[in-house]
Amino acid sequence: MKMYVISDNLDTWIGMRLAGIEGSVVNGKDELKAALDRVLADKEIAIIVLTEKFGREYPELIDEVRLSRSLPLLIEIPDRHGTQRGENFITAYVNEAIGLKL
Repeated sequence: MKMYVISDNLDTWIGMRLAGIEGSVVNGKDELKAALDRVLADKEIAIIVLTEKFGREYPELIDEVRLSRSLPLLIEIPDRHGTQRGENFITAYVNEAIGLKL
């Protein structure tokens, strides 16, 4: 099983390449859709790493893949500028998912 990174900037892509992860740099919704279609067709790829910007700007594309397929796993990572998520985003996510306040 392989990992693949789809990044919106060259720095993240280069960092992942140095770690041995194949990937591509895309700009815009159409390029992201084309890259996702290409990667989803490859049955060897089990994890797709995306920068947070894509999840924030194009949630419909990301959610469509997440809801319609069990593999590959989509993971969003911060880019070189850091995360745009709030301080307690994990706690809030767990609270929302299970309905309990932690």
